Amino acid sequence: MSIALKSRGARAEFSQRGIDADTFATMRRENLARWPTGALVDIDAAVARHKALPKHKQLAHVFREAEVSGKCLTQPRGGFGTLELQIELMTELDKVGLADIVPTTTDSYTRNEQWDKAQAGVEESRKAGRSMLNGFPMVNYGPVEAAKLIDSIDKPAIVLSGTSFPRLTAEVGYAAGFSGYLGSGLAYTVSYTKETSLEEGIRNYQYLDRLAALYLEHGVELHRRQPGFLTGTNIPPSIAIITAIIDALLAANQGVRHYGLELGQTLHLVQDAAAIRMCRVLVQEYLQRFGFMDMFTPITSLHWMGAWPQDESQSAALIVYGGTLAAVSGANSITTKSTHEAFGIPTPKANAEGLRMTRMAIYLARNMRLDSMPEFRAECDLIRREVVPVMDKILEMGDGDVALGTINAAAAGILDIPWSPNRHVKSRIMPARDADGYLRILDPGDMPFARDALEVHEAGLRRRAERERVDYGPDLAISSVYEISEPLERLAP
Repeated sequence: MSIALKSRGARAEFSQRGIDADTFATMRRENLARWPTGALVDIDAAVARHKALPKHKQLAHVFREAEVSGKCLTQPRGGFGTLELQIELMTELDKVGLADIVPTTTDSYTRNEQWDKAQAGVEESRKAGRSMLNGFPMVNYGPVEAAKLIDSIDKPAIVLSGTSFPRLTAEVGYAAGFSGYLGSGLAYTVSYTKETSLEEGIRNYQYLDRLAALYLEHGVELHRRQPGFLTGTNIPPSIAIITAIIDALLAANQGVRHYGLELGQTLHLVQDAAAIRMCRVLVQEYLQRFGFMDMFTPITSLHWMGAWPQDESQSAALIVYGGTLAAVSGANSITTKSTHEAFGIPTPKANAEGLRMTRMAIYLARNMRLDSMPEFRAECDLIRREVVPVMDKILEMGDGDVALGTINAAAAGILDIPWSPNRHVKSRIMPARDADGYLRILDPGDMPFARDALEVHEAGLRRRAERERVDYGPDLAISSVYEISEPLERLAP
């Protein structure tokens, strides 16, 4: 488990407020002492390393350049259990896959701060000559060894952590020269944990965001990013955008000024384009409402996060279509998958192929936009009518403090996440795909969506029920979860 704050006892001490310098210095000493490689982290040396990197290997700079040029950057996932295998993977993704951003995904033991087990996995991987871990054990290798990953590529690198416990991994990753880190206190806690409280998850990422702000105080702008995919299945855009607003406000209060946002694809062209547009607009509106006028929030589109088909041709179609969605939506980047998605961790070759397929799709769709399309404008308006009443109620429940409001709203079901394993959210809201392929809300639970917005959802879902001659109810949601992974003979007979 992650370390506790000295002040953790009283709820009144938990808030959105920025961590002061003295408290943070104490927290960092305690954190870095938890594993031997933490002693190798030196903020001055780390700052000097980042400043010495060429601009094209600094992710914050690369994203700002992409925003100006309109380029959609490509980035895969990927991690192996030894330094040698990880270098091989990253080199393949850089040189063959033509990735614009090269990842290092950490392993499950590292994500849960079980570094002794991760070390055993490293040894087993070396003996076996192949990765026995599902990612790279960043903390075990430490910043000096992990720096070799950065030196092996000619692109910026990002840590993909998949955890509610990022503190030591982030210290090591940033010190090694990784210029980006994916994760946030709300999104990852409700996605990946059962018992971890939202308060603990938020506190852990307040540490990470304060760390990014510390680098910024030393003249190094790092890329922080919020993971918008949540539970890896059908997530209506409004839910993802509400989560993005909360995590962005939490980061801004710690001093972050470069904060990427992610949205998982719904696979409906109009809805995905509207989601990316309104995420960009609404996050900025709420940041500026609280005086954060200078926060850069690029948007990343994620290849389909639900169940994938086993057929490689169907998977290839999803990859190409996902690249098209990202390009048409005006996303700043896309995180890619491979045709091996249904089977486990892809080979470096398959991972690189997924990148290349996506890149070609982006090229073909690079000049297409939906701005003049009535359905696009209607969907943008609908998303606003869904997000604003819920977000305003969350802030009201915290008296303007987004951290407190998040905890109170989740306990009341005002903030809810579909399919969440976390017991601190009610997970009563239920989405389903409607007759036109939009992801809609079948059951809002206790979330205070506008009635007129829910009427749009219900109408589309009832039309689907009538067309398929099924009951209007939970079966619509369940069948929507498995739909995309079905054999082609069933999907399109």
